[in-house]
Amino acid sequence: MSAIARYFKGLGAEVYGYDKTETTLTKTLVEEGMQIHYNEDVMKIPQGVDLVIWTPAVPKEHAELQYFLNQGIPVKKRAEVLGIISQHRRCIAIGGTHGKTTTSSLLTHLLRTGGVDASAFLGGIAQNFQSNFVQGKSDWVVVEADEYDRSFLQLHPEVAAIMSMDPDHLDIYGDVDSIHDTGYLAFAKQVTGTLYVQHSWMQYFDSQVVRSFGVDGGDYCSENLRVEDGHFVFDFKSPDFTIDNIRFPIPGRHNVENATAAIAIALQVGVTPESIREGLLSFKGIKRRFEFIIRTEKTVFIDDYGHHPTELKAAIGAAKALFPNRKVTGIFQPHLYSRTRDFVDGFAEALDGLDEILLMDIYPAREKPIDGVTSDIIFNKMNNPKKQLVTKSNLLEILKSYDIEVLMTIGAGDIDTMVEPIRKMLDARTT
Repeated sequence: MSAIARYFKGLGAEVYGYDKTETTLTKTLVEEGMQIHYNEDVMKIPQGVDLVIWTPAVPKEHAELQYFLNQGIPVKKRAEVLGIISQHRRCIAIGGTHGKTTTSSLLTHLLRTGGVDASAFLGGIAQNFQSNFVQGKSDWVVVEADEYDRSFLQLHPEVAAIMSMDPDHLDIYGDVDSIHDTGYLAFAKQVTGTLYVQHSWMQYFDSQVVRSFGVDGGDYCSENLRVEDGHFVFDFKSPDFTIDNIRFPIPGRHNVENATAAIAIALQVGVTPESIREGLLSFKGIKRRFEFIIRTEKTVFIDDYGHHPTELKAAIGAAKALFPNRKVTGIFQPHLYSRTRDFVDGFAEALDGLDEILLMDIYPAREKPIDGVTSDIIFNKMNNPKKQLVTKSNLLEILKSYDIEVLMTIGAGDIDTMVEPIRKMLDARTT
């Protein structure tokens, strides 16, 4: 939503907005000249509104949304607006349950450092741009294709990638077959040019018209993956190019897979192999995607947006690979009651990969409570003996008693508001 807001602000529009809580991002938007409020109050709505853009994260009964609907003011979903903005551009859309933000941000970086002045609407704050919106002058635009609420069906990209099709958002789709059939496969049919699919999902696609990618598999393949001096190093092979000994500063096998898709698309658009090598090395990552808050010889603190079991396994696995001889302590905040209920076994298994776990209350976001669904259902299924239930209010006090070597905060809710207090606490230990 903030990327869309920045787009319209750049066109000279007056931008107002509502959010549930004030965050670092909303403060930045205010500094950029937008007006944002945080209490549900129709009196805060300005006169003369021309267009309202909303996300389904805002419940339909929200008083301000109902006011706009009752007044007959044009109301469009974020996804529809993104579709309108991109329909007359050469659109590259990155979809999938996991990896959208990293892949789209990295691809944008590779294009721009490789001489393609692309625009981008990203799902996170890319460190190289310090923004989730990038304004370019070429016809190319990179967007995230969000599967929630079937939003990506508003897009008709020239080039697209599907990073994964793991089940999620069952509150929308109902079951896995529906996710595939009415979600990703429907999206694939709207691609007007080239579609890249992670190779393990190729069984769902016609291999004659879809290009596959992956680590140790696919038409576009990264292999010989290893860790050298804190960098992941790999060789990239395609039907036309081989790029050996690529150094990539963003850790994790999953991120190498993200990079593989980005490289394949960048090559198609015309970026040279040497520019790709340089671009990968200079990529700084995305805020809250395996972001190093502290990285010293004594203490490491990583913040990550992971909110699905597959994402947790990937992030925890990356930390274990980078710091194989150090204890990894995790703080996880489940996101949504429905997701917790649907994937409780997966969450328990993923969190068991940590040496120690502090499990927070569920962040509800757009949902109302579901009977019997609390963090306890994950906690009770975990086999890890070093586990503890915590709340946002007592987290800091409890964390003070822990001997921290590698700490991870993980979740898509408001756990990010605890990052700075935790950083200050850890810094105080070293002074």
